[in-house]
Amino acid sequence: MSNLDDKTRTELEAAAFRRLVAHLQARTDVQNIELMNMAGFCRNCLSNWLLDAAKERAVPLSKDESREAVYGMPYEEWKARHQSEATPEQKAAFPGPGAH
Repeated sequence: MSNLDDKTRTELEAAAFRRLVAHLQARTDVQNIELMNMAGFCRNCLSNWLLDAAKERAVPLSKDESREAVYGMPYEEWKARHQSEATPEQKAAFPGPGAH
């Protein structure tokens, strides 16, 4: 993508980000722990990265707002609707805090 101007590159990256978020919102069957165990990141990571980007640019955005942008609803509502208890196998495979 080195042949693209910065504006076009940013637009393409933003479109890819929006598509990833939409995909994760649609795949409520995939638990965050599964994402962490397989890919090393989850929806919470993505929302934290969004929050970090806002802070770097002095854009006012709360943790709750960044999570809602990624989850498509308030985080607590998503957990109540879609999050299940992790299996012992998932817990054993979890890399733990600071792994991402």
